[in-house]
Amino acid sequence: MCGIVGYIGFRDAYPILINGLKRLEYRGYDSAGVALISDNDEHLNIYKEKGKVAVLENSLADKDLSGTIGMAHTRWATHGEPSSINAHPHLSQSGRLAIVHNGIIENYASLKKYLAGKGFTFKSCTDTEVLVQLIEYMQQTYNLCVAQATRYALRKVVGAYAIVVMDKEHPDELVAARKSSPLVVGIGEDNKEFLIASDALPIAGYTHNMVYLNDEEVVLLRRNQPMSVKNLKNEDVNIDVKQVDIDIDKLEKGGYDHYMLKEIFEQPKAISDCMRGRLLQKKHQIVLSAINLHREQLINAKRFIIIACGTSWHAGLIGKQYIENYCDVPVAVEYASEFRYRNPVIMPDDVVIAISQSGETADTLAAFQLAKAHHALCFGIVNAVGSSVARESDTGIYTHVGPEIGVASTKAFTGQVMVLALFSLALAKAKGTIGQKDYEEIIDELSIIPEKIKVVLQQNDRIKEIAKTYTYARNFLYMGRGYNYPVAMEGALKLKEISYIHAEGYPAAEMKHGPIALVDAEMPVVFVATHHQLYTKIISNIEEVKARNGRVLAVVTQGDTSVRKLAEHIIEVPPTIAPLAPLLSVIPLQLLAYHVAVEKGLNVDQPRNLAKSVTVE
Repeated sequence: MCGIVGYIGFRDAYPILINGLKRLEYRGYDSAGVALISDNDEHLNIYKEKGKVAVLENSLADKDLSGTIGMAHTRWATHGEPSSINAHPHLSQSGRLAIVHNGIIENYASLKKYLAGKGFTFKSCTDTEVLVQLIEYMQQTYNLCVAQATRYALRKVVGAYAIVVMDKEHPDELVAARKSSPLVVGIGEDNKEFLIASDALPIAGYTHNMVYLNDEEVVLLRRNQPMSVKNLKNEDVNIDVKQVDIDIDKLEKGGYDHYMLKEIFEQPKAISDCMRGRLLQKKHQIVLSAINLHREQLINAKRFIIIACGTSWHAGLIGKQYIENYCDVPVAVEYASEFRYRNPVIMPDDVVIAISQSGETADTLAAFQLAKAHHALCFGIVNAVGSSVARESDTGIYTHVGPEIGVASTKAFTGQVMVLALFSLALAKAKGTIGQKDYEEIIDELSIIPEKIKVVLQQNDRIKEIAKTYTYARNFLYMGRGYNYPVAMEGALKLKEISYIHAEGYPAAEMKHGPIALVDAEMPVVFVATHHQLYTKIISNIEEVKARNGRVLAVVTQGDTSVRKLAEHIIEVPPTIAPLAPLLSVIPLQLLAYHVAVEKGLNVDQPRNLAKSVTVE
């Protein structure tokens, strides 16, 4: 939520900042702004607009955009409605300091009251303006440099933050800090330039040398000098430089109308990349370093706890079935946002699996840290290398599905399901809880899943036509059984995220326990009815909907005849074994949601009120 870009060096800062904002806009798009210290008179120029980055960019045609130091921000509103006044950067009362901020200052109201008593006034409704005024107060009261004043101020702050601060009287310095909100510093050649961002994507084209700041660290970046990192106690911190390689071409749409469609079509390759080097089909082996390094703890675990949010939670529900089925050990799947607040019972012989695409989901990270404090083995499943969850993990697995820009997650979901399948099979083999024949059969089927996804994607045009039939709807029900009921929940989430149609997913047998009351001639009901366990029972559920004149759209296995007789529309997927059905059956639901939203003329990649990386509670 919210995106930050900063630059200090020898290049013109503005092009770097505006292009960086475009690559971070998936994190927030309520408003945007940029601050630059002019080359001409060292004036601090701040420009900001309500709306997307393009609105800001179009407003700057006749503005002074010179300067080799600056920072920029794209906002997802927390305090104060989207407006140019509430947009970042924010100025201190004297106009000397400017700040951009991700996160929430929880005690901003008491700080604001205190500062008002000291004569400070406020123009915006944001907690961020309170923070920059507090920094200025510390600077003025104790005659401090901006780095020292920032450390002093942050000691008074309760909450989460990633900030960058500029002082127009020191145009060769940027100060940045983080707590519970990600921030990465890119180091240019010979320390001649530094870049700052919420994640590595917007700065990867300038350097591969990255430093991921840890909580309560403050970095001072000075032109042509080595970076300096201290904690809030003013103690020096060791700098850990990581090499991060990102394929910049993957950040472009590549001829697709939207990132979401591109990412749906990338799934065959993404799944192959996820398996590469791990699934050795010819040898019938799955090799995971995480299991090799923590073999005894994983084998002897008495319970697995999966913590996640949103789409990752749905993947976790499938992972629960994998681990329980193959490894013969109980699994609890928890909403991270609830888990951390209810005093959960966590034992040292538990394994806690955190699933997060970004690795920065605030609730998931906090729940993970709670598990770590209870000495459970912390296992991370993330996509973003170097992310907070990855760094907090004792071990884990990267999904390696590549950058996902569309806010509605697609390839991240199938990557997470694939990783959970690989993990459960490898662990089952190590535990001796799976037979060799079953083990080899699943490996063989996993190896051809990418080709079967390609077959599903060939129906894109047909699904587009089907979608036109359902744009009228205000409500949808999604139903599935067994491995497919989390797929039904995920399909419903995709539809509501990007089309703004209310949709709910249920295990199909639960329909009689309430949701069937909603069924009438106007209600579309999507059944995930592939030919697996409980197939005959889901046909009975379809009959119940038909008896009440509901409109049935079904995802079925190729060659199905029984559901075809009942459904208004069917979408076929290739046959596979039941546990792997979600990797195929979710694809039509992703495409259906996408095309319904497009038909409604909506912004698929940037749906209202949503952001990609949820870094605040």
